[in-house]
Amino acid sequence: MSAADQYLVERRALLARLRSALGPLARNRTAVLATGVVGLVLTFAGMLLTGGSGTIGTIMYVPWVALLAAELGPAAGALSGVAATCLYFAAAEAGGMPDGVLTLALRLAPLVGVGVAAGLSSRRITADALELQSTSALQRALLDSTVDGICLTDAAGNLVLANVPLQSYAVELGLPLHGTVPERLETIADRTTEPARFRERMRELGRDLAASEDEFELAESGRVFRGHTAPVCRADGTVVGRIWTLREVTADRRLERLRDAFVAAVSHELRTPLTSISGFVELLCDEEHELGPNGRRYVDVIRRSNNRLQQAVEDLLLVAEIEAERLELRPAPTDLAELATATVEAALPAAAENGIELRLDVTGRLPLEADEARLRQVLDNLVSNALKFTPSGGSVTLSARNGDGPLRVQVADTGIGIAQDELGLLFSRFYRASTATRRAIPGTGVGLVIARAIVEAHGGTISLQSAEGEGTRVTVTLPRAQAAGGTYR
Repeated sequence: MSAADQYLVERRALLARLRSALGPLARNRTAVLATGVVGLVLTFAGMLLTGGSGTIGTIMYVPWVALLAAELGPAAGALSGVAATCLYFAAAEAGGMPDGVLTLALRLAPLVGVGVAAGLSSRRITADALELQSTSALQRALLDSTVDGICLTDAAGNLVLANVPLQSYAVELGLPLHGTVPERLETIADRTTEPARFRERMRELGRDLAASEDEFELAESGRVFRGHTAPVCRADGTVVGRIWTLREVTADRRLERLRDAFVAAVSHELRTPLTSISGFVELLCDEEHELGPNGRRYVDVIRRSNNRLQQAVEDLLLVAEIEAERLELRPAPTDLAELATATVEAALPAAAENGIELRLDVTGRLPLEADEARLRQVLDNLVSNALKFTPSGGSVTLSARNGDGPLRVQVADTGIGIAQDELGLLFSRFYRASTATRRAIPGTGVGLVIARAIVEAHGGTISLQSAEGEGTRVTVTLPRAQAAGGTYR
């Protein structure tokens, strides 16, 4: 270390020691008042010893008057100014200096003014400080009472503040006390289930301040955490830091795994008896001529209920395949217009039974490369949903258009619609809109999940617009050709 560097280090250490020593004194009210009084007395004594103040005048008393006023307030500050003026004139009298009325006024006014101004300023500063302290304490209490661990870092990733839950997480995870937040998190990479991905992700967060969402699992304990980050910007858009949140979602993940395992087990177990029921129903249908009117009606009810239950089981199994990323496509040349026509023809009996007008709006051929069975499943789901949520007297329209870009399919209805605040949840597993649950409309809440997975596996998009009481419109876009592969990811 050079001599200059050593000097700077020693100087900083000295300043730190001075701040450490003088800080408690500055916060001690008795010490401050004693300093002010002693200062006035010593100044007066100095004037007596030197025989006056010369041209400096009362300025020597100003610091002590201001100090007392800042501690005691404007009224006491004014009295301090009067006392200082009296001391000044006592010393001036002893030194033979002029002491006329004008001189008294010229000496008194500044000291009293300093006392009042310093007192008012101190009161205002103290009030602002108390308000700021109260606001800061309230904000801190709010942050500490949240479930999520929250911290703020500067643009370089250095920790600025952290709430109590995050501090607890840091201790439990064994994070180091020094370094940027991404660097601290990177130290636990080897303890996660995906060390390489976790390490690379932390390095990306250290380079990029864009918003992010990640989830990681600890290999030994099985604890799962979800983290969010977002940039913190000034009003002019300048990024000054980043907010980090961390939440433990271990219980949620365990519940999801149990639910998935339960659904898969139940679905597989239901397949065998349903297959037997279907077989015996078919045998009864072959002997339908021997059954009376009631018997035929009973068989028809059994067949429809069995078909409905079989479809629900197949949907649940398909959702399990989607979650496991095992949805495979078998693309081949397909005519979307033929699929749309077949979908409408199959749904016409149900539409007529419920008094709903079902329309098809398709012109010409609509060739594309797609998995015909899966795409037909999408159209059937969308049309079936539209019919379920449209009351008698309404209408459902399936339309398809051949434009310059991707093919565009729409299913629009005049049904009960969906509340705006629920639109973002419709593509979640097993979620059912409140408008459906209030009317006890049957369903499993997986139709749109399946439709989205199949559409996205084809490289397309699906969107939904709805207004409660006005109807719903689902729009699907599909590319004409498929990329190599054909497996949903």
